[in-house]
Amino acid sequence: MNFATARFAPVRELFDSMLDADPSYSAQLAVYVDGVKTVDLIAGPDCAADSMTGIFSASKGVAALAFSLLVQDGLIDVDATVATYWPEFAQHGKGSLTVRQLLSHQSGLVGVQGGFAMEDYNDPAAVAQRLANMVPLWRPGSGTFGYHALTMGVFLEELCRRVSGVRLQDLYNDRIRVPYNADVYLGLPASEEPRFRAVRYVQEEAGFLDPHSVAGVSANVQAGNLLELPNIRSVRAAGSCSGAGVGSAHGLARVYAGAISEVDGLPAYLSPATIAIMGQEQVWGLDRVFCDTGAFALTFMKPHPRMDFGSAEAFGHDGANGSLGFADPLYGIGFGYIPAWNEDSGTAGRGMQLSAAVRRAILAG
Repeated sequence: MNFATARFAPVRELFDSMLDADPSYSAQLAVYVDGVKTVDLIAGPDCAADSMTGIFSASKGVAALAFSLLVQDGLIDVDATVATYWPEFAQHGKGSLTVRQLLSHQSGLVGVQGGFAMEDYNDPAAVAQRLANMVPLWRPGSGTFGYHALTMGVFLEELCRRVSGVRLQDLYNDRIRVPYNADVYLGLPASEEPRFRAVRYVQEEAGFLDPHSVAGVSANVQAGNLLELPNIRSVRAAGSCSGAGVGSAHGLARVYAGAISEVDGLPAYLSPATIAIMGQEQVWGLDRVFCDTGAFALTFMKPHPRMDFGSAEAFGHDGANGSLGFADPLYGIGFGYIPAWNEDSGTAGRGMQLSAAVRRAILAG
């Protein structure tokens, strides 16, 4: 049932105004504050109370929450070289690259010429081998960074497999999704398929993007349309951490809330020390892929004027369809937003507007 506590009535009013302005608008919004659910809104012709859809690169944020447990457990030292855990990675000048640099989009391994076929997303170990054999597109560790749209999840998965012997998806299920009863999946089970609604999008004609450029390789232009990923059953079943996650806004908000707060009697699963490591900004400036400003912690996006989703302490990730999930320890927020139709994810986008409304409500008391 849709609700917002009295304190967050302005958030509901903004959400309702978006519905009034566009009859086709359909979306889910959920917010926890200090571990308590304060907003849970679902509306529009393409959403239902129990529906889930693709969250694209918001999957990376969910995966990074699970990866944080490896750091917390002492299985990963982010200042060690990647080759410490993955010896084959040291080829072609990558031997000195640290885990910290790898996970802050500095490796130059944004993709491969020829692209990744859709079936490649179901075999991350094979993709990892291709990346280990690759000459980076820029000198690793040189200070240059650029968004690794499809390969970041592969890095997380491969490192997890090598240090723990289990899939990152299984680690996430066992220690986060199941205990916290969160409807966001890295690998959608067949039993949940009836709840899945295909991502809807308008294919717009864009300007020329050279498929062999750094941006073209990162966007996988040579091999497929990224917006189709969650709509392919085999891909969403395998649950690539780069972009094949499926969930509800409530599930997204709940996993972030559980990272920083007690939720329904369950303690926060990340310690302040772990959050300080994983959530600290590592790079800020001109993103080599987007040719626009960007800021990253370890996998997580950080707020900045173009993506102003939270305080300086916030960490999270958006998705290509405009989905957004984040935690903000300063405000105590766990936030999830998922539209049915793909939309802008920048500061002018609806998710960012709604996140700002949440902060205004908190500051207003």
